[in-house]
Amino acid sequence: MRALMHSTFDAPERVLAVQDVPLPEPGPHQVRVRTLLSPIHNHDLWTVRGTYGFKPDLPARAGTEAVGVVDALGADVTELQVGQRVVTGGTFGVWSEYFVAGAAGLIPVPDALADETAAQLVSMPFSALSLLDFLGLEAGDWLVQNAANGAVGRMVAQIAAARGVNVVGLVRRAEGVAELREQGIGNIVATDSPDWRDEVAALTDGAPIVSGVDSVGGTSAGDVLSLLAVNGTLVVFGAMESPTMKIASGDVIFKQATVKGFWGSTVSREMDPATRTRLFGELMRLVVSGELTLPVAGVFPLEDIADAVDASTTAGRVGKVLLRP
Repeated sequence: MRALMHSTFDAPERVLAVQDVPLPEPGPHQVRVRTLLSPIHNHDLWTVRGTYGFKPDLPARAGTEAVGVVDALGADVTELQVGQRVVTGGTFGVWSEYFVAGAAGLIPVPDALADETAAQLVSMPFSALSLLDFLGLEAGDWLVQNAANGAVGRMVAQIAAARGVNVVGLVRRAEGVAELREQGIGNIVATDSPDWRDEVAALTDGAPIVSGVDSVGGTSAGDVLSLLAVNGTLVVFGAMESPTMKIASGDVIFKQATVKGFWGSTVSREMDPATRTRLFGELMRLVVSGELTLPVAGVFPLEDIADAVDASTTAGRVGKVLLRP
């Protein structure tokens, strides 16, 4: 079978290439899945570069989320059937024609979901939903987030709206405000405006912002923290701009703020089954109802991985870039 492989850690567009590898056989409690579509996530690219929290042994495959069809069952698998469509958000090496995964970690998807939607259902949407659950926000609360025009930012805004939670989204350019408005997402403020803080205050009408989400790092993290109310919580979700956060000690001290990290992989792995079932049920309902939209920016074959990476890292992109074996 064909799979994307890399033998060194470097820029994905330079080191990833399609290679012929043996067809994997499922062991006990495992299944083999024929890949239909797989999205490109930032953490997938960081892993290939060798800069993520997980560093695989080389040579390595790539990709972590996919929708596919069960192709073969290992011993003692009773909950899945050959021909069943399933998704995974945490199986390493899915940028290939086939992959093997633990049966317990695969989620059957209803016929109502198209492959393009199902392919990106778990990793980012479930992380966004888990993040909101992690924050413990209630209807009427206010949240501020940067990178509001990123994939997770859009999802947080839509899921929060369905839960009755108010969100102020920060973007770094004025064009981002119109882009999000076209998707039905409001309360967006561009930080390239000199009076952007006044705009935030006008949107909230003086209500306290109890939580903030930073996905950028650098000075942007400090901007989010500066907007929080006393006893507010800043959650660090990503570091798109810088691995170093620049926050004012005064904001931490005088607001008695809490700063904590959120790694979706760990939160998902440690989540109790009842909570996982509840959240996935909510996620499915939001997607089927259209309250949560998962647009696609493009679909590329494995051989065109360099073009796919370029498309995935293009500023202003709306929707995920998908790979099709």
